[in-house]
Amino acid sequence: MKERAKSGGLTGLRVLWFESRRATEMAKLIQSYGGSPIVAPSMREVPLGSNTEALAFARALAADGFDMVIFLTGVGTRALARVVETVYPIEQFAGALRRVSVVARGPKPVAALKELGVPVTLAAPEPNTWRDLLRALDEKEDSLPLKGWRVAVQEYGSQNSELLAGLEERGAHVTRVPVYQWALPEDTGPLRAAVQSIARGEIDMALFTTSIQVVHLLRISREMNLEQELRRGFARVVVGSIGPMTSEELRDRGLPADFEPAHPKMGFLVNEAAQQGAAMVKKKRRNISG
Repeated sequence: MKERAKSGGLTGLRVLWFESRRATEMAKLIQSYGGSPIVAPSMREVPLGSNTEALAFARALAADGFDMVIFLTGVGTRALARVVETVYPIEQFAGALRRVSVVARGPKPVAALKELGVPVTLAAPEPNTWRDLLRALDEKEDSLPLKGWRVAVQEYGSQNSELLAGLEERGAHVTRVPVYQWALPEDTGPLRAAVQSIARGEIDMALFTTSIQVVHLLRISREMNLEQELRRGFARVVVGSIGPMTSEELRDRGLPADFEPAHPKMGFLVNEAAQQGAAMVKKKRRNISG
């Protein structure tokens, strides 16, 4: 059964993929399971026009103005280092980070910090959500007391108000450090075509790898005056989500996920889609007709 799924578990299914990174590689993976990939990039990372917050953070960090720095993404960590490097040598930045408690939300910021030679005091366990991060901090309250601490949070495109509120509730003095923001892709043609395809019932499965993809898909559908048609179309679409944060966004937007992979990684997401996707599509269609 597992081998059949591995060799052709997506046979005959039209699988929509919203990720631009590794698009070619993931399309080939979907094809290897027999599926027909449809790639509709839904976002791009844009450096902030003004990096004043990041530069202010760098100056305060150099002056020992923080007790803890929380890194939420690998891309954001590297982008912040590039911004800081415009005013300070990178080794000075790394040295300043070594003097404070460094917390990472998951393996990607851990890897980026390792490149800088910065040890991580605490890393949130999988599935690496803001809740896991706060829980990990609570478990280390004796060595990492947040009350009265000056905590900087590297942001990853949109403000995580729940995380910030959780830190403040625990007595931390929080400073946001936005480094980049998410924007729609320069060419929204494929995303608009995806909206039409979902609305027409031409998609069997949609795979989401970050919450902003959900936001942008609905934004484009509203611009096209097709939001209601899109939502009706999703009644026939099996929705895969890479993990709890994306699933939460989908649920909040009225498009709940049908499955999550065992590990929050792209390859696992496609593999799990192949393992159970065909059965889930049949079940979802039966529920509509029944």
